[in-house]
Amino acid sequence: MKIAITGGTGFVGTQLTKRLKDEGHDLYILTRSPDQYTDTEQVTYIGWLKDEYNPAEQLPALDAIVNLAGESLNSGRWTEERKQSIMNSRIKATEGVIDIIERLPQKPAVLVNASAVGYYGQSKTKTFTEETSRPGNDFLANVVVEWEERASKAIEHGVRTVYVRFGIILGEEGALPKMVLPYKMMVGGNLGSGEQWMSWIHIEDVVGIIDFAIKNDEVNGPLNGTAPNPKRNKDFGETLGSVMNRPHWLPVPSIALKAALGDMSTLLLDGQSVIPKKALTQGYTFNFPELKPALQSILSN
Repeated sequence: MKIAITGGTGFVGTQLTKRLKDEGHDLYILTRSPDQYTDTEQVTYIGWLKDEYNPAEQLPALDAIVNLAGESLNSGRWTEERKQSIMNSRIKATEGVIDIIERLPQKPAVLVNASAVGYYGQSKTKTFTEETSRPGNDFLANVVVEWEERASKAIEHGVRTVYVRFGIILGEEGALPKMVLPYKMMVGGNLGSGEQWMSWIHIEDVVGIIDFAIKNDEVNGPLNGTAPNPKRNKDFGETLGSVMNRPHWLPVPSIALKAALGDMSTLLLDGQSVIPKKALTQGYTFNFPELKPALQSILSN
């Protein structure tokens, strides 16, 4: 297949590129800085999101587009300006993808658009599946609603559209190295009450679910990109400490995290229990359905 990927040089994108390249597909990585990369037989870098670039003219007829582009949530305090930047980065990238689809004479069969479990809002008591149709009413939920609404424009062009709502992605990059640090320093413990849910997923299953969504014509709309066994923060931390052979004992009070991080503390103090019902019922087999083997596979490297 011929597959275009935005965000293809990031944490998830590089892993996805490797997987799809190994499967023999031809890949087109959309990037603002194509001159920084060298094309290979299977991977071509194409400029986009700048006035001087016209990616629709450089792309061949595509079988699929995967949109992973968007500013990181955890790279700085959430000022009002930063919140707007988080929102704008996702909207601009997704509108850029829709513009490409509109301009391509032959439309791709599928758009797989990254999304997030933040859609569901926060709860310590509810469990969410793709059948949950009412979004939350906080900042992250609003971002996801806008993000998916922009991606849905692809449907008007006959493109099967999937929104993969990812949880906390565990791998050698991303959130896990930050989680590991307190345990390395022997000061790991609950964040806040420890009762908040953490819907997590191993990077191998992130890539696997995207690949599954590309190839499975039955998959449409929201698709939860989470492992089937979410954990409360206290249980996640105890498992992490066990894998690292470090104690889980020193809680960090909510008030301290809120003072240090402001609104961004919601990433640590709030969460939701999300089940990948659609992936399970439509036949995806998780490589890492349980947390302990997932952490062991990453931290033993």
